[in-house]
Amino acid sequence: MKGLVYRGTKQVAVEEVPDARIVDAGDAVIRLTTSNICGSDLHMYEGRTSVEQGKVLGHENMGVVEEVGPGAQFVKVGDRVSVPFNVGCGSCRNCTSGWSSFCTRMNPTEGMDGAAYGYAGMGPYDGGQAEFLRVPHADFNLLNLPQGNDFENDFTMLSDIFPTGWHGVQLSGMQPGDRVAVFGGGPVGLMAAYSAMLCGASEVYVVDRVADRLKLAGSIGATGIDLSAGDAVEQILDKTGGHGVDRGVEAVGFQAHDGAGEEHPELTLDNLVNVVRTTGGIGVIGVYVPTDPGLDEPTKADRVGWQYGTFFTKGQSMGTGQAPVKRYNRALRDLIIAGRATPSFIVSHEIALEAAPDAYDKFDRRVDGYTKVLLKPHG
Repeated sequence: MKGLVYRGTKQVAVEEVPDARIVDAGDAVIRLTTSNICGSDLHMYEGRTSVEQGKVLGHENMGVVEEVGPGAQFVKVGDRVSVPFNVGCGSCRNCTSGWSSFCTRMNPTEGMDGAAYGYAGMGPYDGGQAEFLRVPHADFNLLNLPQGNDFENDFTMLSDIFPTGWHGVQLSGMQPGDRVAVFGGGPVGLMAAYSAMLCGASEVYVVDRVADRLKLAGSIGATGIDLSAGDAVEQILDKTGGHGVDRGVEAVGFQAHDGAGEEHPELTLDNLVNVVRTTGGIGVIGVYVPTDPGLDEPTKADRVGWQYGTFFTKGQSMGTGQAPVKRYNRALRDLIIAGRATPSFIVSHEIALEAAPDAYDKFDRRVDGYTKVLLKPHG
């Protein structure tokens, strides 16, 4: 089968790779109908992770069940399914308490709880930017979807970014009527802003410098804050009469850049501490890592010097970590079916798998219009 593999810094290629197959009795093999390029894939693409060469990338996947193992009881061949990016066992302490993103059994990497498809440090599982995908513990991990092709570009957001955006809002402790600031207007940040609107935020601010992203934020009723126009915190304080916001979501991660293009991993954390009111909350869903091969001393990534003293003095709270997709995906699926949510508003391109290397390059360079790219492995 064909799959997109990592070949080094800013080098990916579509190649023949080993066929996805049943390994354990509870497995399923999925014929991918849509697989998305995620902003977090760019950390690997840019050489800022420990991902190994030859890894098949892609953790935002959906498709149709092609084959099931003899131990699968509920998943059937022909089922249309969404594949959460988390690979969970379904029976460990974290999985049974709603934290499948921190499964204690599926990742053999020492010191790492939580597994995922096609991602650095998240276990041996190939990704879905390919024609087929093996899914372990299929009965637990897969979400059934209505048959047919309806809502394809909405349902494909259920594997990661819609639940992740929703998770960021939940981590912040948002209540209806709150003002919310989202730092980072990429796909995950836009999903966080959209989720805040769906949850009843009175005002939502989206901070970025890319015009296409700010325009999309405006299309859902959020207020775009253009970093290139001045300090984001001051802009939001001006718009709120000096009060700031009740909740904040960090959707940038460790590769945050200032206006001059210099990298500062603490930048968005500091901005959120300064713009969120006393006793307010912050949800961090941008990726931070304990080691970064892009640094002279990779372990420096594990120590980020942010304004913890101000955070403590203001009595703020913070939640962090990868989204447990299964906690949210069923409800979000039903919002889509009911016409209450349309996360496909962020889709900019639908392309063949063979065109993925060019799309990675353009997405990484923030070429105008490259907001969310969907791959269609079977046309």
